[in-house]
Parts: sequence; C-alpha cells; structure tokens
Amino acid sequence: MTEPAVLTQGPPTTLDAPAPRDAPAGRGGPAARRVAAVLAWATVLAALVTGWWWTGTPGGDVARYVAYWALALVLPGTLVHRALRGSRGNLPEDLGYGAAVGLLLELAAWALATATGTQPALRWWPVPVLALFVAVPRLRRHWRIVRPRPLPLRWTFAVAGVLVLVVAWAAVGWRANPLPPVDHVYYQDLLYHLGLVHELTRTMPFELPQLAGEPLRYHYLVDAHLASASMITGTAPATVLLRLWLVPVAATAVVVTAGLARDLSGRWWAGPVAAATAYLGVSLSLGSAATASGTLPLSVESPSQTYLLPLLLLLTGVCADVVRGRRPGWGWALVPAAGLAVAGAKSSGLPPLIAGVALAGVVAGWRARRVPWAVVSLFAVLVAAMAVGYRLFAGGGAGVLSPQVFGVLRFLAPWRETVGTGGGIAAGGLLPPGLAAAGAAGWLFALAVLGWWLALQVPRFVGVLLLARRGTRGDPAAWLLAGALLAGAGGAWSFFHPSVSQLYFFMAVVPFGALLTAWLLAEARPWWPVVAVAATVGAAAQWLLDPLARPERTGRAWLWAMAVPAGRVLALAGVAALLAVLLAGLRARRDQGRGQPAAGVSWRGRAAVAGVVAALCGASVAGGLDWTARRIGDPPRALTAAERPWALTRDEARAALWLDAHADPADVVATNVHCRPVRTVAHCDARAFWVSGLGGRRTLVESWGYTDEALAGHARDGFSYPRQPAPDPELFARNERLFTAPTAPDLDRARREDGVRWLLADSAAGPVSPELARLADVGFVAGPVTVYRLR
Repeated sequence: MTEPAVLTQGPPTTLDAPAPRDAPAGRGGPAARRVAAVLAWATVLAALVTGWWWTGTPGGDVARYVAYWALALVLPGTLVHRALRGSRGNLPEDLGYGAAVGLLLELAAWALATATGTQPALRWWPVPVLALFVAVPRLRRHWRIVRPRPLPLRWTFAVAGVLVLVVAWAAVGWRANPLPPVDHVYYQDLLYHLGLVHELTRTMPFELPQLAGEPLRYHYLVDAHLASASMITGTAPATVLLRLWLVPVAATAVVVTAGLARDLSGRWWAGPVAAATAYLGVSLSLGSAATASGTLPLSVESPSQTYLLPLLLLLTGVCADVVRGRRPGWGWALVPAAGLAVAGAKSSGLPPLIAGVALAGVVAGWRARRVPWAVVSLFAVLVAAMAVGYRLFAGGGAGVLSPQVFGVLRFLAPWRETVGTGGGIAAGGLLPPGLAAAGAAGWLFALAVLGWWLALQVPRFVGVLLLARRGTRGDPAAWLLAGALLAGAGGAWSFFHPSVSQLYFFMAVVPFGALLTAWLLAEARPWWPVVAVAATVGAAAQWLLDPLARPERTGRAWLWAMAVPAGRVLALAGVAALLAVLLAGLRARRDQGRGQPAAGVSWRGRAAVAGVVAALCGASVAGGLDWTARRIGDPPRALTAAERPWALTRDEARAALWLDAHADPADVVATNVHCRPVRTVAHCDARAFWVSGLGGRRTLVESWGYTDEALAGHARDGFSYPRQPAPDPELFARNERLFTAPTAPDLDRARREDGVRWLLADSAAGPVSPELARLADVGFVAGPVTVYRLR
C-alpha cells in the first residue's frame, strides 16, 4: 500500500504533519506570496460582501456577523482544534477546521444557555475558552503555528476560486428569497425553520411553535446555530436565515473537504479538485430529457443539509485516522461530540458513515489478522451517538421512513411517466406501486432507470475504482469512503418517504464521492495538460450537446431518452481516455528525445484514468456553473397570476413583523392562518408557517403539515400528509371560534389555559367577526390583517 504523506494530525503532542507532496514553494519571495494569498482571500470576502449588498442585506448586520464568525466561532474553534489534533501547518486549513470545531463548541454553549435560561450570556461563551488558552502555559503555543508548512499559492488561488463561485451560487438563492416584508412565495421549509430559530432562543424544553404545547421533535441543530447567531449579533432571525449563515458554513465545508483530500491523497492539488467536484459539480445531464435526482449537496432550501456537511467531514477525518491505525489522541473527544451533532443536524448523515466505518473495520481486521479494537470502539461510539440523537431529535418526518426497494423510482420522470403512472401517493409495501404487477418487463425497466441514474451520477462514483488499485485497495480509509458512499446511495434507493427525503442519505455522502474521485485522479499522477484538456472536453460536452426533447409517455420512448445520455457518458469517457493517452504519448516521445528515462509500462492506463476522471469532473462542474450563470443576472421576478394566491403578501409580513417587535417572547398567538393558499378550506395544504416564522411566537394552532400525526397519516382518505386534518379537532374548532364567533368567556379561557395574549386575524384566510374589535384591543392593521391584544 502506498502510504499517504499527509494524514490528519495525531495527538496534540505531535503538532505538525509532514508537508504535502507536490508542494513547491511557488514563485516570488515569501513576502510576495503572502501578499498574493491575502489578496486572494480578500477577493473572496469582497465577493461575499458584494453578494450581501447586492441582495439588500443591511450593512450593520453584515459587520456584526463577520465579527461574530471570526471571533465567536473561528478563533476559539481553531485554538481547540489545534489543542486536540495539532496544527496543520498552514493558516487556511487551521481556520477551516477551527470553524467546524467552533460550530461544535457553540452548540454546547447554546445548550447550556437555553437549559439554564441564561441566553443573554451566550455572546460571552468564547471568553472562558480564550482565557484558558492565555492562562495555561501548555496551551499558549496554540495561538501560533509552531512549524509552518504553507500550502502552495496555487492551492490558495484554486480554493479561493471555488469559494467565489460558491458565493455566486448562493447569491442566486438570496435573490430568489428577498428579505421581508415583500410579496413573495417563500419555500415553506424556510418559514418552518424560521419559526424553529425563534423557538430555540427560548428556554428548554422546546415546543413546536406552530402548535404550542407539542414537544419539538426534529433535527433542529442548524436552527440552534442560527438562533445563537441571532442572539449573539442582535440580528433579526430572518436576515440570518435568508442571508448571512449560508456561505460561511459552506466555506467551512469547502476547506475541510480540501484538507481531507490532501490528507488522503498526499497531493495538495487534490484538495481544490475535491472541493470543486463536491460543491460546484452536479449530476451530469449531457442533454438528458430529465434530471437525475440528487444534484448539489449544498442547499438554500434545506438548511439542515448544508449545516450537516462541515460537521460530518470533520468527523470523517478523525474516523479516517482511526481506521488507518493512527492514534488521534485527544482528537477522540471529537467523535462523540461531532457524532451527536451530526445526528442532530440531519438524521440521514450518520448511518452511511457508520456503514463505512464497519466496512473499513472489516478490511483493517482482515489485513492485520486481528480485531481492530480502535475501529470497534469508534463504531460503538458512533452507534451510541446515533441512538442518543434519535432519542433527542427524531421526528418531523424521520419516523415515516419505510423500507422499499427502488423507493426513489416514483420520483424519477422515466418511471413516473410510464410504469408508475397512476401509482398514487400511497407508500405501498416493499415495492413501489406498479412494480410488483409489472412483471419481468417492469423489473427490467426499473433496472434501466437505475442504470441511467448511475450513469449521470458517475462523477460521484468513479472514485470507487480505487478499491481495484493495488496501492489503495488495502487502505481502510478508501473502504470507509466507498462504503459510506454506497450505503448513502443504497439508502436513497431502499427507502420511501412521501417527500423523497430518502435522497438525503445520498446527498450527505456526495462529498465522499468527490474525495474518492480526487484521490483516484491523484493516484494516476497525471501530467497537467492531460487534466486541462480532458476537463475542457467534459465541460464542452456538458454545455454544447443538444438537449433531448421530452419523450412520449411510453416505456420505449423513455428507454431511448435514457440510453442517449448514458451513451454520451460512455462516449465522453472514451474520447477523454483517447486524448489523454495521445497527449501522454507525445510527452513520452518528447522526453525520450531529450534523453530522459522512458515512461513505465503503466503510463497509458494511468493517462486514460486521468483523462476520464478529469472529463467527468469537468462536465459535472460545468453543469453547476451553467446553472448559476443562467440565473445570476436575472432581475427580481414578478409574481405570476398562478403564484399570487400562494404568496405571502407584504401586509401579512408587516403584521407578523410588528407582532415580533411588540409581543413578549413567552406570549402565545392565536391565528386563523393555516393554509397555502391562505384561505382555510377542508384538506388544504397546512404549511403556512409565516405567523410563527415572522411573528416569532408560539401559536395556539397555526399549521400542522409537518407534525408527526400528519406525516403518519399520509395517503389517508387519499390525501397527502400536508392535507391531513388538524391533529386535535377540538382545539382547532375552539381556535377558529375565537375569530368567527368570539365571546368574552372563550377569549378569557384562551388567555388563562393556553397563554394566548395576541390574535392575528387575516380576513383573506376566513371570516373575522367585527365583535373582536369590541372584545380585544386593536394593535396593528395592515390590509386584510389585524393584530389584536387580549385585555
């Protein structure tokens, strides 16, 4: 086995790791290189600030958030990470890993503050950490890098370029979600998370803000992070959620991924390749008539998915050390902490990693011919973290995940428009509706859909070929990543969720696939023109191949529509391999003409592998860049006539924001707003969420579409889970009477028994009795919305 030259740091007594292979000092003197590096990072910061300014983010909020991120997360996190695992020898990676550890420390501080009711003191949590590193002599050395081993300037430029493109991607999402109050159709999950952010500023135990009194069961740790940021900076939760948090957390994932790729491969340039493939690349299309679900692991609409990534990758780095037989020393402390944080960030993150650790443990044990007790201990700690996390956080949808072979089929267009037509919304059994009765032809078509999906996801899977290479197939870390990747894909295809949330098993491990891909490219030891030409060919194929027309709704038509892009993937691989071998051959001939030693017998194979991998990565990244480029210049889009009924209006947002500014944090609000569109009708889409989200207060009964009861009732009476009736019909009826037929005794009961202090009445949602103005005080009026204060 070829031992990588750079591994994650060992015990804190081992402060430094060897310098990476292929890490030349670069041109120019040290001062010039430092200036160039500073300019590169300044460009990233300037792009980020410009993106915030361009999308209307208040300057004061930006300044406070930048200070919070640097001083309350990165600084204490970096010191603690150096103490636990040692310095990485360069500042960018130290700060990236430090930010990830800072997120862990912040969660601990937030939990302590909300458990004890000391939230105002939360902003001071870094002070004792910093004081400890000042007061304890053995810890003072972690304020600096003892033995610097700077990364090449090309690494800095490449990673900075990836981060600028991540900012551009995020700016598209920011532009699509203007800050309230505006007329806009917000994705319902964002408003749901906004309500949770407000809830997690309160004192434990937490309740479901859309249904006061119901315990909160959800993987809500991203909302805890956003709540902490809001409390520490004094910034409105909506601004933190819709603008400020996304890029810093994504940038942390980018740098940690780049560092882990360097650890695994020993090549500095594998880091930027892995980061770009993971966070800029998407599934291939090459003109496909449909998209292969499972594209970008970063998400504007799913904050929990994005927040998961830096925590999961930090944990994976420690796991890679353990399975390789390295002693992580005090780094062991990160395993239970990060394991529990991953479980609470996204319930789909830990199971694939556990599967990968189990597989790596088997390989390590087989190679050593003894039980790898360190890996066994790692496995046990991760399983325990998953069990505790399930106990603390499971709910809000995780409980309705059910086993189903080919469970993702019904959400893919080739199946949905052919064999799956008429399958309905019911979960079915171990097979999707329609597959069991489709016979052999149906099974063959299902396998064809799976093959098409794998072909378009091949940039994420090609790195599994490392297991076939003599130098790396004995490396347990390769088996860890490959096992986790395959387990994540298997989870997506082996379970059913009514909102296709099983795909998050795969999205969580997309960076693992990128790590394997970059590692495979590094093992090929390519000549850089080979990589450049092949990547350009891949990008050109992604950009220039004509898209196929939408086929007819027949199996034959869709088979052809799937075969064409799959064939294009094979053709791209063949062309890239041929060009790579030709270029490598020209170099070999040139070298021989100069009297240099002849290339080894394996140079053609290595060149072909490098060409194929580079072309696939180029096509994947080109697809992501194309998506961003097509949208970044678009002006703010006006609502269409079809969208307007689903929109949150400016007046509704103004009323909710007024309520947030005037109500006590412990007040409960009653509202007649429950549905999307806003008019309350039987079996409406009960996912409004804006009263608790923008109003920032618990509601007696707002929207119940994400409750455990609604999700468990999916397909009951032919209605999907958001259209199930309210879980407590009596409470719902009593809530509605407060607006349609209010009486003094009913209002007094709501005040005494339910803690209601305010009523938000929207006449667009349903009739509002004029008696309310006599029985309660009018606090605010905006269009159809009136906010009442109970006497």
